[in-house]
Amino acid sequence: MPENEITLRKIEIFLCFIEEGSLGKAADKLGISKVSVHKALHGLEEALRCPLFKHEGRRLMPLSSAFVWAEHCKKIVASVHQAVKETRFSAGFAADELRLGALYSLTVDTIPQIISGLKMRRSSLNIQLTLNSNEHLLAKLERNELDAALIVLEDGISRNFETLPLFQDEIRLAVPQNDPLVRQKEKVGLNRLIQKKFIGLNNGFATRNSSTTLFARAGFVPQTVYEANDIFTLIGMVNAGIGYALLPQRISSVHANSICLLPLAPPFQLAQQVGLVLPKNREHDPNLLALAAECRMLARRRTKDG
Repeated sequence: MPENEITLRKIEIFLCFIEEGSLGKAADKLGISKVSVHKALHGLEEALRCPLFKHEGRRLMPLSSAFVWAEHCKKIVASVHQAVKETRFSAGFAADELRLGALYSLTVDTIPQIISGLKMRRSSLNIQLTLNSNEHLLAKLERNELDAALIVLEDGISRNFETLPLFQDEIRLAVPQNDPLVRQKEKVGLNRLIQKKFIGLNNGFATRNSSTTLFARAGFVPQTVYEANDIFTLIGMVNAGIGYALLPQRISSVHANSICLLPLAPPFQLAQQVGLVLPKNREHDPNLLALAAECRMLARRRTKDG
């Protein structure tokens, strides 16, 4: 440490000495030598160009100037700590709030499990949940408006993000419970439904992309009578008999009494990879580490149960 400069480290050593009352105790608390403590104190006197201490025998005694300086130093240190806290908070690092994005379809089972486990790990954490499409949530991550997101892992995710796969989910055909297809035993060939009406999701949804891929395999463009802004509106319209839809199997547990999800024949089978996406530059953030740990536990449970 330069002798003629005032540094935060010198200030911290000075305050420790004032609190402990001796070079030895201050050195022990800080894990440094008595010589280093004395050098820091002398350096502050040099920088301030006024005495802070006097010698009484072998003891170093604070002058009134030292106590005045100590009061100001406490404010300096508190201000620096607050500045660090606010700066880290603005970046979402170790904040009291976690901004988590998720797909609508994950609110059925996945999100409640993860949030419940996360609250067990970090009880004081306030979790702000944003539900939307894959595209919308990725855009929010890019703009630092979210800390992490649970989405379908597709091509095009920026290299600035880490991905943690959780589970794969099969796309199925959603039909009303009383539909004739429910009674047939074989899996549904999507190419046989060219005359049927379909309900889809707007652009930006992963399930919209999966549906486009499957219809291309079936060799036709569906008669889309409506495009919904969320998966639950779409389910309600399928239940009302307005049209069929292609939906992930993960929504089946909640809507078993309103629609049926039928497996598709092998040429038309497609699985979505659901996973966690989080910024690489925040890999040591305690909140995100806790979230990732909880997601890994969920993935292990899914593998064990599957």
